[in-house]
Amino acid sequence: MTTPAGSGAGFGSVSWWGLSPALDLQAESPPMAPDSQANTEHGTPELDVLLLGSVDGRHLLRTLAQAALWSPRKFHFYVLENNLEAVARHMLFFSLALEDPEKMGLQERSEVFLEVWGNALLRPSVAAFVRAQAERLARLVPEPDRLAEQLPWLSLGSLKFRERDALEAVFRFWAGGEKGPETFPMSRLWDMRLRHYLGSRYDARRGVSDWDLHMKLHDRGARVIHTREFRRWRDTGVAFELRDSSAYQLPNRTLASGRLLSHRGERVAARGYWGDIATGPFVAFGIETDDESLLRTSNGQPVKTAGEITQHNVTELFRAMAAWGHPSAAPRDPDEVPGEINGVQEPASSPGSFTVHFLPLGSTQTLHHRSCYKGRFQLLYVACGMVHLLSPELGVCVAPGGRLIVELARYLVDVRQEQLQGFRDRVGELARAAGFAPQPGTGPSESFARFYKCEDSAPIDAAADSGILHAETRAPPPELLVPPPEATNSLSEDLAQPLQGQIPLSEPLQLPSESQASLEALAPPTGSQTPKPESLPGPSEIMTSSIS
Repeated sequence: MTTPAGSGAGFGSVSWWGLSPALDLQAESPPMAPDSQANTEHGTPELDVLLLGSVDGRHLLRTLAQAALWSPRKFHFYVLENNLEAVARHMLFFSLALEDPEKMGLQERSEVFLEVWGNALLRPSVAAFVRAQAERLARLVPEPDRLAEQLPWLSLGSLKFRERDALEAVFRFWAGGEKGPETFPMSRLWDMRLRHYLGSRYDARRGVSDWDLHMKLHDRGARVIHTREFRRWRDTGVAFELRDSSAYQLPNRTLASGRLLSHRGERVAARGYWGDIATGPFVAFGIETDDESLLRTSNGQPVKTAGEITQHNVTELFRAMAAWGHPSAAPRDPDEVPGEINGVQEPASSPGSFTVHFLPLGSTQTLHHRSCYKGRFQLLYVACGMVHLLSPELGVCVAPGGRLIVELARYLVDVRQEQLQGFRDRVGELARAAGFAPQPGTGPSESFARFYKCEDSAPIDAAADSGILHAETRAPPPELLVPPPEATNSLSEDLAQPLQGQIPLSEPLQLPSESQASLEALAPPTGSQTPKPESLPGPSEIMTSSIS
């Protein structure tokens, strides 16, 4: 798929923010059984969720923020990403959300989150916060005991030792281990990506931006995104301008990722910006809200922008997260009436407990080999860039009656309407092959596809061994997320920054088979959020599987 001029690769190969609104995963999970209270060690029912490619933790944060509306539960979130930089961002965001309110106020935490999460450039004070947190996390990662003491909600026990080493190196880079703006010249990298993406339309980029916004994003339901904020993000990478524009000068190092590319027959490690330059971070928190007054229109135009709605939603989310970071631990008098202290209503206590478990990169096809994961998860979430990993082997890990939610490609501006329908159809095929059926009683949604695990689904092992389902279910997503061969142009030396051995190369830096040609490929393939492992089908097989 190409645009009239340019690459059509605006989605990028690494996702830094979600392309769908944040979900309350507890509302999406199967109803609790009446006797579930007695089935757990401490009398609190558990919810096990597996998330593939959630990238920014928005679903986890919203689920925890909404937990007070439900009965107390113990949450186990198993997060599987395709690059360690995304894991590091998860850790940074949760550390920020659970920061002591006495050290950092609610408004400051919300603003710092927005800038680190969605801006290519940071204010000096925010960059200093990132450096300080990165130094702290870099010290904690190699020391499990201190990590468990200071971040009890985090579990890195499943990661391989080399992944933990590489994760520490990511934090070291964020902390400024490599000095100087030339280490990661974000403004130049952003402009080079934009030039390649637009091609001959670069000089008319404002018109292209307005077309993508009004004719695509607005038509698909994101009408609150304002022209001014969308143009600014397309031009500079700054989505949320909470202060004067001159304050945003320092590169956001959390958006850097590494790649292994082939240059003149040799593999070369390069660091650059390989993320989204087409849609923006406005969709995750900025187009839906519980406060309907923010969605009002006047003379047919929204009165609030996506940036304002995002700031409101994140502020309310962090306000609710305070119950998790600092639950009341005061001893209770046995004669006290629950919920009251001396006749005065008591603040809500912690709505349960939660743990975020990070799984090894590329482990989707091996989870079913471990008995502890078979039939464990009540809910499976799959991002649109990870759909090719939905397989019968993965379906084995979902409990009978469990739910599957797949993010659709609704807000990818490079995707035409007929391709959106083709993607939805392909998602249905993969879900059925994995043992799921469309979930009854759910209204139509253009952002998510919902399924449930069939109670009588046949064991997968025999089918997988026979090879009947293997090729069909392991095929990557349709061609709408796969760049054509002609989409690669020559690489400017400014685009990628060479790594000089200061950061250990991690799993996501494997060279995709379809980009073996040369370092002249400007950006990695956009078939998913990461390069596909070499064991997956090549481009010709992708096209064949999509047509079938």
